[in-house]
Amino acid sequence: MIVAYRSDVGRIRTINEDTAWSELLADSGLALAIVADGMGGHKAGEVASGMAVDTFREALDGIPSTLTLEERKTLMSQAILQANEAVYEAASSNEQYHNMGTTVVAALIQDDTAVIGHIGDSRVYKWRDQVLTQLTDDHTLVNELVKSGQITLEEAATHPRRNVITRALGTDEQVEVDIICTGWRADDVLMLCSDGLTTMVSPSEIIGTLEQNELSLDQKADRLLQLALEAGGDDNITVILLHHAEDTKQEE
Repeated sequence: MIVAYRSDVGRIRTINEDTAWSELLADSGLALAIVADGMGGHKAGEVASGMAVDTFREALDGIPSTLTLEERKTLMSQAILQANEAVYEAASSNEQYHNMGTTVVAALIQDDTAVIGHIGDSRVYKWRDQVLTQLTDDHTLVNELVKSGQITLEEAATHPRRNVITRALGTDEQVEVDIICTGWRADDVLMLCSDGLTTMVSPSEIIGTLEQNELSLDQKADRLLQLALEAGGDDNITVILLHHAEDTKQEE
């Protein structure tokens, strides 16, 4: 497996409130990745996303390779719920961090399956056989309006409340984690990203990048980041690409 990771503050923000991490565990054949997009007052979003990623990493430290799929799904949910507890406690006990929170998308890949954990509007996509599929369902007001037929997808893109998240990590004591399982086979690519990428870069542009076989995974991550910046870079931008390839390496 090959992993490429990019994060950028963008052209408007002064602080990068996105936090991401990935690790390949060659001995166990596991791969882990997480993207968190923080929100809150002065630097609070940065604190929330960093705390969520750190707690997630600690919760999955030393994960054995012998877990069943159901155990991996449970572990993913527990790790994200532990992160929710840590962020919520910090926000509740420190006025400076009041109401801080973060989105989260995480992947735990082993053998022929990827387990995805998700809260908020950061996304996971799968690229397989020249087809791009969004695996996660945005926890946003506009997505609820689209699903209920009140507005169209086109209207959602410019809706005045398009940034309103209906579910986040750390803002409430209890939160529901979406757990998704997807097949994982040779040449598949998973893309984890914050909305700073997907609000700036269209699905067709993502496809146009991923289908360029002459580019390395590293170059594809660079290209996606560049497209978001060229479109305005209105938000922090983070992307992790995981490629089911023969090689095993991590690119920074």
